[in-house]
Amino acid sequence: MAAWILAENYETSAGLVAAGRAGDGPDLVLAHGWPWSSFCWHRVIPELSKDFRVHWYDMPGYGQSAKSADQRTSLDIQGEVFTEMMDHWGLARPRVVAHDFGGATTLRAHLLHGCDFEKYLLMNVVAMRPWGSEFFDHMGRHIDAFQGLPPHIHRAIVRAYVEGALIHEISVDDIDGLVAPWLTENGASSFYRQFAQADDNYTAEVEPLFGKVRCPTMIVWGEDDPWIPLERGRSLHALMPDAGFGTMPGVGHLPQLENPDAVIEHVRQFF
Repeated sequence: MAAWILAENYETSAGLVAAGRAGDGPDLVLAHGWPWSSFCWHRVIPELSKDFRVHWYDMPGYGQSAKSADQRTSLDIQGEVFTEMMDHWGLARPRVVAHDFGGATTLRAHLLHGCDFEKYLLMNVVAMRPWGSEFFDHMGRHIDAFQGLPPHIHRAIVRAYVEGALIHEISVDDIDGLVAPWLTENGASSFYRQFAQADDNYTAEVEPLFGKVRCPTMIVWGEDDPWIPLERGRSLHALMPDAGFGTMPGVGHLPQLENPDAVIEHVRQFF
């Protein structure tokens, strides 16, 4: 079975992007969120690649993609880069699965940049205001106080932040894989820049357009998400009344690692 690997590099308007593809069949694109990378999909890629030609990439500023001091990686930029990646891969109407900030990223690509999808699955997504935890807001207001922390303190902050998304333990290897990109010098700087560049105006801009999504859409939610409660998913569904809606009991904010079998089943049933 195909494994998660980033074997491609592509120069985008926001810097070099690391990407991968596997499998054969209808095109399926996986869009990660914050503070993750495409690594978060590694447990579902082998099964999905049996049925689909699966595409994934690390957003600029994340994972193995470029991280530079003068780089803008806010949601407006990510929506543009997603559209560039679809052009790079030659995908006219892919199936898309979006998680967390991948939701706002792909919604912007679809509703503002004319990126068409065959079908669209939104999973525990950032899409509506307000978003971000109290800690997220605090970090955004005090970035200078966190820049330049000793490596062991920075590592503890990143690890605690990542683990705060979960309601079940996942493997140590999975935690390490999520945390590792943020532990290099460039990664540490990029980690805090993401807080500084967060702006809910980028979701406000597309919220009035949610009823104009141009393809069959399914919203699925981990019922016990500690970051974006289930009620937010229901509120999103109210703005997309033609979409389907489903939940995953006993799952937090990272369904693809907490219960990959449930995610695979939702994807196969919908697509």
